[in-house]
Amino acid sequence: MKKLSIITSLIILLFTSCDDTYKLKLRVENKTTLDKNITINLEEENNKPLDKVQFFIDGKEVAANGNSLEINTADFGLGKHQVSALVFIPGKTKKVNNSFEVYANIEPTIYGYEIINTYPHDKKAYTQGLEYYNGFLYETTGRRGQSSLRKVEIKSGKVLQKIDLDKKYFGEGMTIVGDKIIWLTWQNDKGFVYDLNSFDQIGEFKYNQSKEGWGLTQNETELIKSDGTNKIWFLDKSTQAEKRALQTYTHDRALSQLNELELINGKIYANYYQKPIIAIINPANGVVEGLINLKGLEAEMKKSQKLVEDDEVLNGIAYDAKNDRLFVTGKNWGNLFEIKLIKK
Repeated sequence: MKKLSIITSLIILLFTSCDDTYKLKLRVENKTTLDKNITINLEEENNKPLDKVQFFIDGKEVAANGNSLEINTADFGLGKHQVSALVFIPGKTKKVNNSFEVYANIEPTIYGYEIINTYPHDKKAYTQGLEYYNGFLYETTGRRGQSSLRKVEIKSGKVLQKIDLDKKYFGEGMTIVGDKIIWLTWQNDKGFVYDLNSFDQIGEFKYNQSKEGWGLTQNETELIKSDGTNKIWFLDKSTQAEKRALQTYTHDRALSQLNELELINGKIYANYYQKPIIAIINPANGVVEGLINLKGLEAEMKKSQKLVEDDEVLNGIAYDAKNDRLFVTGKNWGNLFEIKLIKK
């Protein structure tokens, strides 16, 4: 019996020693670009036999050919993606992890601007959302105790209609859908629905996976929402339920802190919070196709108005499609600018 125990112990020790000689590595190109084919390889450095390998990307199994997997990055989109290999070796399984990050495959076009018109804007309006509709601007402002929804006359800057948000909420971006106004809040995990004409609240909705509420616009079928990260969320227009998201990247970085949004000629225009830049984003894949440099506008406001607060920054984009007019402003800025973009 004692000999049998010794033999059993030796067998276990031998098996364990053999198992410990497995040196597994999951090799993948960690930084790559959209539409590029890349290969993911599972390697055993000591050429030990492997029974089977299963590959997973972002938790979903992907069909492979033995120990190797070839993918096109367009199938997974921009951003960081987790790769795992479940390796079956004699007597047990092991899991090996790695990741890859997909960047845009083009550099953004740079734009400057020309000022076409300058209009007055309420210096006490901490602009969060801005939209042109039927000859007027609709604007939402932020900060707790100061958040409001407004209808504004463009030429005079006069506030024609206004309601205040409950002081426990910090108002954010908005958009107009039919006869309704959809208005986000910042960190309260909810948005509100208002009647366009009366400004009466007629509904509310909860966020789901998105981190916060920042900017809001729309295409023909969906709401488009930013949450302060580099993600763009697409929501059901009727229920405001989140459906999907994509990540926003240039050729060399993730573009985070996306704020107020406007859809212009099929592209998403997004304020880059605390930078005098508007990004032009392809809504199909998140690629930043253009960057609008509005540093001169910010400098002009700091000089003429003597802005002192760090958060009194460029924010607010509105577009009059019928007359091809682009309006921009900022938080507590005394001016609303109509500008024309100039390609550099």
